[in-house]
Amino acid sequence: QVCAQLCRRPCYCPWVPLRCPRESPLVLDGCGCCKICARRLGEPCDFLHVCDQSQGLVCDYSSASAGTGATCNFEDDEEGCEVNGRVYREGEVFQPSCKIQCQCLDGGFNCIPLCQKDVRLPTPDCPYPRRVEIPGKCCPEWICEAQDQHLLRDARAVSPLLRFPCQEWGTEWSACSATCGVGFATRVSNQNRYCRLETQRRLCMVRPCPALPAAFPA
Repeated sequence: QVCAQLCRRPCYCPWVPLRCPRESPLVLDGCGCCKICARRLGEPCDFLHVCDQSQGLVCDYSSASAGTGATCNFEDDEEGCEVNGRVYREGEVFQPSCKIQCQCLDGGFNCIPLCQKDVRLPTPDCPYPRRVEIPGKCCPEWICEAQDQHLLRDARAVSPLLRFPCQEWGTEWSACSATCGVGFATRVSNQNRYCRLETQRRLCMVRPCPALPAAFPA
């Protein structure tokens, strides 16, 4: 009956091609007539405007009684996460970019870096190392920069407590040492009073640890 009321025969579809958002494929509408953009997680839906079934989404009418209308949701309330408009299943591993790898967990996601966080300190054959982006490569690499900094070095040796021109440099913060609860992240930086390279730490927490089950009496 719904199909007979909402679907016109023969089918009439607009000539202008649709431009769908990213990660939203073209699918047939509920009448099976015209191509439309599939609705994504959390978007409104109805008989005509169908959800993206390739992502495991169905039109959820459970909240329609509250006056909010139906929305696209996971079938059987399966948890997942959405990143950059794409929906991932619980436990699914994905790479938003070539530099990080993530996993969907409990409606959120945890990520680890794929590029090494190695630190190259100054050496006699490379006194001014610098990490740069290389065209065609994902991860940055270290190069030896030929830069005359004798005046800066002399000023530091004569009066280290005085303010002097100091080019700030530092690596990115590492991943948290603990997957749950409080851990720490590290980096190497010269952002200190003496403009010297040092290892710095700060507290971090990816997510709280799950509560341990209560012990039953023997």
